[in-house]
Amino acid sequence: MRRARLWARLVGVEKAVVERVVFDEDEGIVVVSVRPARGQRCRCGRCRRRVPGYDQGQGRRRWRALDLGRVRVFVEADAPRVRCPRHGIVVAAVPWARHGAGHTYAFDEQVAWLATQCSKTAVTRLMRVSWRTVGAIVARVWADVDGLVDRLSGLRRIGIDEISWKKGHKYLTVVVCHDSGRLVWASAGRDRATLRAFFVALGPARSGQITHISADGADWIADVVARHCPAAVVCADAFHVVSWATDALDQVRRQAWNLARHEAGGSRRHVQGPGRATQRAVGAARTLKRCRWALWKNPDTLTEQQTAKLAWIAKT
Repeated sequence: MRRARLWARLVGVEKAVVERVVFDEDEGIVVVSVRPARGQRCRCGRCRRRVPGYDQGQGRRRWRALDLGRVRVFVEADAPRVRCPRHGIVVAAVPWARHGAGHTYAFDEQVAWLATQCSKTAVTRLMRVSWRTVGAIVARVWADVDGLVDRLSGLRRIGIDEISWKKGHKYLTVVVCHDSGRLVWASAGRDRATLRAFFVALGPARSGQITHISADGADWIADVVARHCPAAVVCADAFHVVSWATDALDQVRRQAWNLARHEAGGSRRHVQGPGRATQRAVGAARTLKRCRWALWKNPDTLTEQQTAKLAWIAKT
């Protein structure tokens, strides 16, 4: 009895009885045979209600559990079918795995957590599953979490932006909460209809509670925000403010470089010989051409050469 409880804890099965444990030397795996506890039998795999049985299904089935070191572990049990008045004939629910999943709860939660902390290669190699399987597991876990938590509740200050993926060919519209710093909504697309779907899900009452919205200068964001949150203060987010300032600074730098370059060319045409005015104009053009990073970087990260360039620009 103690050994059965120990194996139940090791493989992460709850409300189940461990019947036997077999080590398959040919495949190098551990197979733990279990059966649901009496109160967990004959339940619909979708709604978990007690319903009458239908048949034995397609025999025994295996679920991947967490590895024991380098040894893979599988949970094996019968998979009978039941007749549910609401969902029809479905496979009976098991207390250690989600309906239709090939992995236990513990395995799904481990993979979902690793997907948020590690790279794609690290997750697939550590758990020995494909990346497509990781995506399916994340979708299952998120479906359960999303049903328990209202992510759109209590929103007051939000940020709206788009992010590109697949080398800029596709976009996602994302909404974050500035108070919690969390992503609260995302959908494929970058247009008015996509953003309008967020405010429809939010509802008129909760849309009226939003006080501040940060976004870039896109018209499709401004139009939808003005319609659904007319009282909210629309702010420019810090990323785009810095981006706009950097672009404006670089535009002025190019204008100054072109002006110095033209003056150097005019000095060469009108002054015979390399006079001092010509040399100064040529030197100014060359210095301005190579000062982009000196103007863009933070003062504490400048090199000695870049610091000298900034000093020369301030002097001249």
